[in-house]
Amino acid sequence: MAVRKNQATLTATEKRNFVNAVLALKKSGKYDEFVRTHNEFIMSDGDDTDRVGHRSPSFLPWHRRFLLQFEQELQRIDSSVTLPYWDWTADRTTTASIWGADFLGGNGRSRDAQVTTGPFAYSTGQWNINVSADSRPYLQREMGTSVRALPTRAEVDSVLAMAVYDMAPWNSASDGFRNNLEGWRGVNLHNRVHVWMGGQMATGVSPNDPVFWLHHCFIDKLWADWQRLHPASGYLPTGGTTNVVDLKDTMRPWNNVTPADMLDHTKFYTYDR
Repeated sequence: MAVRKNQATLTATEKRNFVNAVLALKKSGKYDEFVRTHNEFIMSDGDDTDRVGHRSPSFLPWHRRFLLQFEQELQRIDSSVTLPYWDWTADRTTTASIWGADFLGGNGRSRDAQVTTGPFAYSTGQWNINVSADSRPYLQREMGTSVRALPTRAEVDSVLAMAVYDMAPWNSASDGFRNNLEGWRGVNLHNRVHVWMGGQMATGVSPNDPVFWLHHCFIDKLWADWQRLHPASGYLPTGGTTNVVDLKDTMRPWNNVTPADMLDHTKFYTYDR
């Protein structure tokens, strides 16, 4: 059983193996397919239209399946690799170890937001941005520019305390756990981290930045934590809801997996705590 770990606890070898697998997936062209898929869904998901990956109850199972598919591709390259998660309530500065030259590299430089350190710097020749929100071919970050502070543990706990998964109108105006975690309402958790990162992370092509996977891995972990805290509270809605993926509806682009299939993450992996 694969164990997903806090990135702050990874050994030097684990960091290197993860980075090398990501670079190999990029070189193969398969990495950019994930960027395209995410961008297609974030652009088509709207409050009053058919919505699957965002602004909807299926935000969490959709991304759980998306991350699992990505992790499986990495494991085809190196079977030892699992997705690490970034606990941004603890590692919340631009000098945290996650931004080291041995892992994800640092913030973008002031004049053009270009990341110049670490394995994903443009100068390495291994990380060109091919699926782009603009014409620039390099990874961009502007940490803490548009939003000054990342979410706190107290804010996370306030969302985990919400006992109802989701509710009408099942979009960005909904109350409940899912939408408060996604960040369209309340203290704003998931969305705020994307905006704090800036650069590609603040756009539909956010998987261009490898931190996307570590951020969403933590979001997935928080869903798992919520499920453990509220065992009697299940996925909603369960059926007959227009423009929304119900519990046993299939999710695009896979069309062979439902939210119900993704509720138990322990069939696929566990977390270190």
